[in-house]
Amino acid sequence: MFEKALNLFRVEDVRKKIVTTLILLLVYRVGFQIPIPGISQAGIFSVMAEMENNRGAGGAFGGLIGTFSALSAGGLLSFGIFSLGIMPYISSSIIFSILGKVVPAIEKMVKEGSQGQKRLNQWMRWGTVPICIIQAIFLIEGIILNPGFFGGGEPLVNAADYASFPGHYWIGFYIPAVIALTAGSIFLMWLGEQITEYGIGNGISLLIMAGILASLPGSVLQLFNPVGVTNPDEARTQGVLKFALLAALYLGVSLAVVYVTKGSRRVPIQYARMVRGRGVYGGQKHFMPLKVNQANVMPVIFAVSLLAFPGVLFSEGVVDWSYGRDLFNDVTGWVYTMVYVAMIFFFSFFWVQLMFQPAEMAKNMKEYGAFIPGIRPGKATADFLDRVLVRLTLACSFFLAAISVLPNVVSASMDIDQMTASFLGGTSILIVVAVALDLVDRLNAQLLMRNYDGFMKGASGGGR
Repeated sequence: MFEKALNLFRVEDVRKKIVTTLILLLVYRVGFQIPIPGISQAGIFSVMAEMENNRGAGGAFGGLIGTFSALSAGGLLSFGIFSLGIMPYISSSIIFSILGKVVPAIEKMVKEGSQGQKRLNQWMRWGTVPICIIQAIFLIEGIILNPGFFGGGEPLVNAADYASFPGHYWIGFYIPAVIALTAGSIFLMWLGEQITEYGIGNGISLLIMAGILASLPGSVLQLFNPVGVTNPDEARTQGVLKFALLAALYLGVSLAVVYVTKGSRRVPIQYARMVRGRGVYGGQKHFMPLKVNQANVMPVIFAVSLLAFPGVLFSEGVVDWSYGRDLFNDVTGWVYTMVYVAMIFFFSFFWVQLMFQPAEMAKNMKEYGAFIPGIRPGKATADFLDRVLVRLTLACSFFLAAISVLPNVVSASMDIDQMTASFLGGTSILIVVAVALDLVDRLNAQLLMRNYDGFMKGASGGGR
């Protein structure tokens, strides 16, 4: 395998793409060191120390922050110009994907081919700007200017420093901070597009994976140096055992995620024969691969996002806040777990039924003269595809629920913080494995185009 990996650097074009990708990822990581204008450095150090003492705390809202940090490729609590990451662009993409299924004008534009997709991508870029501004305001108001969010420490912004400005910190801090966060997110969107065009792989996905993997070393080191221990030597010994067990679990979970991600149901399809003059066309047999994990990571994102709101509302005293707060902030409790699993099941079926419509698929097959052997075209084909999708979605829901609940179980049973355990499941491992598989397939395709052996044997093959 290592000999085949060296073939990547023997091909000049592939080598340039790899180097370009690495350079752009380095630029992305360097941008993390640029703080938001007006943020106090002493306040950042104080907040970081407070966060280190309370790793894994925060309940459902802390899980939401962790999920958004993983998806944003920026980290909401990094206090840099890349804090929003590419989450606004992802939000815009999700919004337009849903609108493309419910708004006829956008659906018609999507079906126009490459030109329609080009226009839709431009709309996504323009839609990213107002989302950036809204999320920047929420970040500043809800986290940066909220002294109680971190449980203490020095303030991140000292309003007295901007007393000489008209309107105090509005012109001196607030507006420049919103502009900086918006510009940073737009720059990351552009950076991801440059990686896609001139590098290897999908740029946006690679940025997200790089952001997730960048936080892995700190979480591993925390196993060997936990906070608040009385016997450091014993804690390090336990850290070695925990690390070995977590590594084995991570390997096993990764294999399971790869198996399900590559798995698909191959529906046989045959094209009708057509006679034109002396030639006979059609009649070929093909397969329609329906992936097991059609919904990917979207149900987990929706479930985590919605489960954060009850805890926040109860904490504000809208209902019996003391009981409700403890109930929904206990991510290892049975109530939170049951609601979490139920929402994953619901959103799995909702997303698959929204994005993959059997009636439309059957209509397209009928127009192109394709049919499933033994199934009549039209409604019978739509019903058959619907039954297949329901069964695949049910298996996908069980898989996503198990992957999402695993970090909570590991955190409670092994006495490790939620941040470290989150790498074993949820959005993190789904994204990392999916992006890694896509990257391997792209590298394999680059080598096969130039008559080299594949990077990994069977990397592009379909699952069972």
